[in-house]
Amino acid sequence: MLFNGTYILYAMAAILYQVFFFSQNSKVRPVARHFLLAAGILHTITLVARYFAAGHTPLTTHHDTVSFFAWSVTWAFLSFRWRYQIKNFGTFVSLVILALITIALFSSQAINVLPPALQSLWLPIHASIAIAANGFLALGFCGGIMYLLQERELKKKRFGLFYHRLPSLEALDNLSQHCLTIGFPLLTLGIMTGSLWAKQAWGAYWQWDPKETWSLITWLLYAGLLHQRFAIGWRGRRTAIMSVIGFAAVLFTLWGVNFLLSGAHTYVR
Repeated sequence: MLFNGTYILYAMAAILYQVFFFSQNSKVRPVARHFLLAAGILHTITLVARYFAAGHTPLTTHHDTVSFFAWSVTWAFLSFRWRYQIKNFGTFVSLVILALITIALFSSQAINVLPPALQSLWLPIHASIAIAANGFLALGFCGGIMYLLQERELKKKRFGLFYHRLPSLEALDNLSQHCLTIGFPLLTLGIMTGSLWAKQAWGAYWQWDPKETWSLITWLLYAGLLHQRFAIGWRGRRTAIMSVIGFAAVLFTLWGVNFLLSGAHTYVR
């Protein structure tokens, strides 16, 4: 019941953000934001209830992982909203959150017994940091999509639907940088804590398991983007495209590896 209520609030927030995007009625946006805040709060309560029902940190099933991912994107966005004014950012972010929470809704919500390797204090530390990193990288992805849409409008010189509704290219580029400077350190810390956990569970820091390999590939993509941005001065379109590619690697690491490749990390499908 808690999760279903959370889903309804997220859906209402997403719908209201789309209504605001197309109507630009200033009275709709705060209502949408309040629905999203309410959804985030109820989602937090839902995760706590799930923890007590399972008896362990709810981050081991497909449902739990995607649900926590949606929660991370929500609070990452809300933390940004309190500091920055990015026009219509919520319109795009709310769709990502709704997509994630819909996937969680249609995933099995059964609570599974933890395998011995997961019965560790490293579980909440590693998994929560890694997925929180994905939350900020998802914001970077949304910013990248918005940048590419706005740039397309400017190149066409026919200012249509997006031009007057999206922020300037400079604002979107700065947004991408901020998401990266938060998400990348968290991603690094997530890999480091995972390595320490692997040493405890399997006796080796790194085994080139498919999940580990794709985590490293994702890290290298974002490390390359950071290097190109700060050392060489990459800005704009290239950064936006790399943010989209990097997030595609995030999604493959989260889902594709589990469904297409087998390894030590494949506990639940």
